Amino acid sequence: MPDLTVSFIQTSLQWHDPAANWKELQRHIDEISVPTDLIVLPEMFTTGFSMDAEHLAETMDGPTVAWMRQLAAARNAVITGSIIIRDEAGQYYNRLLWVRPDGSLSYYNKRHLFSMAGEHTVYTAGNERLIEEWRGWRICPLVCYDLRFPVWSRNPMHEPYDLLLYVANWPASRRTAWMTLLRARAMENLAYTMGVNCVGIDGNSLAYAGDSALLDMRGEYLVEVGNQETGITRTLRRADLEAFRERFPALQDADPFELLQPSAEIERR
Repeated sequence: MPDLTVSFIQTSLQWHDPAANWKELQRHIDEISVPTDLIVLPEMFTTGFSMDAEHLAETMDGPTVAWMRQLAAARNAVITGSIIIRDEAGQYYNRLLWVRPDGSLSYYNKRHLFSMAGEHTVYTAGNERLIEEWRGWRICPLVCYDLRFPVWSRNPMHEPYDLLLYVANWPASRRTAWMTLLRARAMENLAYTMGVNCVGIDGNSLAYAGDSALLDMRGEYLVEVGNQETGITRTLRRADLEAFRERFPALQDADPFELLQPSAEIERR
């Protein structure tokens, strides 16, 4: 099976300014000097982590989706990250978009909404995980606060994913949790794990420390970038993943359960 080359962009996000953020992200993407299979951007990469969905939301045929399609085609790579979306029914979502070079796309609506910031009062929670097959790899993309909930990140025993990734606006005040939980998710799921965060200070005066990282299935750092604005590209080795899982087949010993429906639906019955 082939290796997978992945890139991520860690940058400051201009508050409520999609055009400025497209320009800055485009600059970093243009600096990727080698072919890559996957380009990962932060959570709410056009606006910063905002609750002003009424004024900032786009539709699925809006300018950011068009921009992502253009980039994916130009780089022959999937591009992913989350933005604020309004659907046909007027519901708002913190939606991760998975845009392929041929223009087709999938999406994942953030499941765990951050009630401390009132995210649950503005956005609708998702209830389906996304696991994408891409160039021989199975990839599970999630969003920020999902990192704190290991059951939602759990690797299926029979068709495990190979790469787990989180796009985030994770504040500097909780950076210890970010770094600790990324390592835990990598180790417990025996998967390469990536966390892509932003830096700087947002319109609510929250500081972000970055700490974007790529870890192997042992929980060892392959890349950790601190708080600088940067783009990073690395190649994940399929043979290393398969050899480690063969030597340490912990997934086959996992407790056999699955989530059938969100707990809120059970409580209503």
